[in-house]
Amino acid sequence: MPILAEIMQAPVMPDSPFAPAAGGKLLAWTYRVSTFLLAAAFLATIVALGTGTDTDLPEAWLLLFATVSTLAALTRQLPAQNVILAALITALIGSAAHILGAKAGIPFGPFMFGSEAGLKLFGTLPWIMPLVWVVAVLNSRGVARLVLRPWRKVRAYGFWLMGLTALFAMLSDGALESFAAHAKHYWIWTAGGFSLTLPGAPLSNSVGWFIVTLLILAFATPILINKQLSKRSAPDFHPLAVWLGAILLCAVAAAMHGFWLAVAMDAVICAITAAFAIRGAKW
Repeated sequence: MPILAEIMQAPVMPDSPFAPAAGGKLLAWTYRVSTFLLAAAFLATIVALGTGTDTDLPEAWLLLFATVSTLAALTRQLPAQNVILAALITALIGSAAHILGAKAGIPFGPFMFGSEAGLKLFGTLPWIMPLVWVVAVLNSRGVARLVLRPWRKVRAYGFWLMGLTALFAMLSDGALESFAAHAKHYWIWTAGGFSLTLPGAPLSNSVGWFIVTLLILAFATPILINKQLSKRSAPDFHPLAVWLGAILLCAVAAAMHGFWLAVAMDAVICAITAAFAIRGAKW
């Protein structure tokens, strides 16, 4: 723990998000193509929600392209092997937490995965969940970095980054409930959790996401720190765009099902987060 504390308190040197790592041309091409396909899949998913189509293909492609685009964007800052390792840590810990949750109701509260979630790994975990964790945690960290840019040289920056990342991941999951649980029925909440929050998930779900994200970051943060000295870098808005896009998609799903309070909450969360992220980026 003293070693971890030292890592967290050490000032994080600015990285260079627009300088590709080894294999830069291929990675840059992958980033551009995957981001374009992500935008196309996002529009297709919005249309599918609006027309009430039964197919889940737009959502599947959206999640796949969001994962690839997220990892490709990170390779502009870090070596590819670091990005892959951080993604594996995130996927493994998040998946293990959801397997435990499906079997014992810990740490998220009692729930069960529906057949609509698709192919299940180990007979329990839907294939989408590892990717959901990677997209949620890594992009939440990118948003937190934008917000905290003015305080990058504060000794406790690392701890603030972990806490804010966990908060953004928790908020993104809260917005996801209207889409995954109600619009698509990927999982169903059962009785026995703490007091329910909108649009029907127990409060323990938010607490669980916050704690599991902190656990992920405890292992992944040293890998995600750019240890190379560099000049002051331009802010990277890719994580913010992906994070806001996910919340917007969930708000559309909530509106389609009449959860107007959830829509209002998503709008407030997006507005506040965007304002603080843009303010931090201008620093």
